[in-house]
Amino acid sequence: MIQYSLVCDSHHQFDAWFRNAEAFDAQAEQGVVTCPVCNSIKVGKALMAPAVSRANSGKVALSAGHPQHAQIREMLRAMRTKVMAEADYVGDRFAEEARKIHFNEAGPRGIYGEATREEVAGLLDDGVEFLPLPRLPEETN
Repeated sequence: MIQYSLVCDSHHQFDAWFRNAEAFDAQAEQGVVTCPVCNSIKVGKALMAPAVSRANSGKVALSAGHPQHAQIREMLRAMRTKVMAEADYVGDRFAEEARKIHFNEAGPRGIYGEATREEVAGLLDDGVEFLPLPRLPEETN
């Protein structure tokens, strides 16, 4: 996994994780990488400092690196809450249900759930549009 500091054409800065550099390039080219502030798909890599780990801490220290870090986190939290309130939870059938909707085998509706890396890659290959539901750091503690 690799974390990039990104910037959109409106100069909003944010961070995102990718499987590798090629995954970022492919997703950016497909228009999957979007600015969480203005939804622009014109996103590129920003200058960034490397992550540094402390000896014996067992954790990687990552800098928020953005003056609007708290505001962006709240926007992501609000987006996640809205999706979970208004979309159907389909669990581990996410890829199957997303394909049905994409290929008009099921009516359009908002869904969320889980997918394996292989399923995500397959959805991207099939041209299925989706966005990952952001997980905030406090949700994994």
